[in-house]
Amino acid sequence: MKNVKFCPICGAKKLIHSFQLNKASEKAYDNGAALTPPMGWSSWNLFRDKISEQLIKEIAEAMDKSGLKDAGYQYVNIDDCWQSSSRDENGRLQADMINFPSGIKALSEYVNSLGLKLGIYSSNGTLTCEDYPATLGHEAVDADTFAEWGVEYFKHDFCHNVPVPTKTPYIIKIGVGEKYKQDICVKYASEAVLTGNARLVEDKEIDGCHYIKGLCSRNGTAEFNDITVPEDNDYVLTLTIRKSGTDDKFLVICVNGEDEYYLNAPGTKSPTPEGRLQIGIRLRAGKNSIRFYNPIGSKMDSAFFQYKLMGEELKRATREYAEKNGTEEKKIVYSICEWGFRSPWKWGREAGNLWRTTPDIMANWLSILSIYERTVRLGEYAGIGGWNDPDMLEVGNGELTYEENKSHFSLWCMMCAPLILGNDVRKFIKPDGSVDRDNKVYQILTNKYLIGINQDALGIPCKKAKGFTKSPLIDILVKPLTNARVAVCVFNKDNKPCETEIDINKIADTAGVNLKKKASYKVFDCWEEKAFETSKIKAEPEKHGVEVFIIE
Repeated sequence: MKNVKFCPICGAKKLIHSFQLNKASEKAYDNGAALTPPMGWSSWNLFRDKISEQLIKEIAEAMDKSGLKDAGYQYVNIDDCWQSSSRDENGRLQADMINFPSGIKALSEYVNSLGLKLGIYSSNGTLTCEDYPATLGHEAVDADTFAEWGVEYFKHDFCHNVPVPTKTPYIIKIGVGEKYKQDICVKYASEAVLTGNARLVEDKEIDGCHYIKGLCSRNGTAEFNDITVPEDNDYVLTLTIRKSGTDDKFLVICVNGEDEYYLNAPGTKSPTPEGRLQIGIRLRAGKNSIRFYNPIGSKMDSAFFQYKLMGEELKRATREYAEKNGTEEKKIVYSICEWGFRSPWKWGREAGNLWRTTPDIMANWLSILSIYERTVRLGEYAGIGGWNDPDMLEVGNGELTYEENKSHFSLWCMMCAPLILGNDVRKFIKPDGSVDRDNKVYQILTNKYLIGINQDALGIPCKKAKGFTKSPLIDILVKPLTNARVAVCVFNKDNKPCETEIDINKIADTAGVNLKKKASYKVFDCWEEKAFETSKIKAEPEKHGVEVFIIE
């Protein structure tokens, strides 16, 4: 999408873009953000609805003082429950007026003053997961609001989602005219150029009436040509339709192959056979073409369409705000939280910066393991600027053991997952104000070698390497790194310690690895922080444990 405007006649959104529903798109969202996996903190996993302006300030201060910011964690993300239950008098989202008394813009400025960035949350349905106002039908105004507030991360959930209808209205005729004046051009269904399954149908109830059907579910198009108007202007497009059924309908209206408008038509139980739909469109002087179609053929198409729409609004809003105010653009990392039900890894790179691969994570080993197993298979879809998101980190939460916490963090680093903390980072600051560097959770989360693996500029997620062990409970993960290096993680899923040996020459033979074979390799143990030279690595990870090495 190139830009977004509002129709001066009806207020409908006009979108000028080259949007296409490619189920395995290789197009990039390309907003210049999240070139490496985002690192930060989120309020949801630990605090849920118990959040406030004061809490967010305390978390930001702790991230600054503890050294988490210096380690790379830069986003302070407010999840659900920050909102008031009602929009303001201008239809804009507003913060809870008691718990966030200064508002989000002021909070963003405070977080920025610490060298950090603020993130915000909503859902692409009628309400958020906790039943607060959400973005559906408000995409443009919400994007403008976030840009004005200066937020730089946006998590877009999937609760209360309303799918885009796959069905379309049956078109009897179209008319074009100036607002509050008679139509100056009328075209009947029989004059349209039809493609695909679109067809002309004779109405058995209305004498002499024909209508177009077969435009639903990406199956056909109807185009009216020679729509002649006297000047470049905004006009009213009126569709006379044949009412059919109680299901909602949806149409994309493409003017001159460039400008697209979205039109929703409610289902009906009314007794009259004909209906009327109107929308404002922009036409140029002389002849114009208007094409009708519905690009939604499945629930996956619907999710892609809705998420991409919001993503394009975010890019527009930040750009326009910067241009209007003469400031540097604050690009917003766009986090798609669709839960993996509609295969977002197949379309997420075109729609946003990261996409959830699974339902919500929980602070227990079974949840972490199951999310890892699903996400590790999807590495081919991720890369620079677009990442698989196995959800936020639970390191330091629940009753996870030290080894499980260490494995959880290591696996997310190896998969190029976003590193969004969910624990109470204020605990890293002692009462005297010093940093508790002996805290085991702190040591895990600030391991610079694992963070380096996650943030490596190649942006290549790990893959499971085959042929190194016969045990189904031991995974060997291989991740190419810059400077002809490779990271290797030995992950023990068993309920007891294990032993395995890795021939590094076999690692060098692994597809995608740029490691030259030689008699001996430099190896660095990332958790023990020890360097040595060898041709074979002997690993002995604990129950649910890992060992991670960098080889060159």
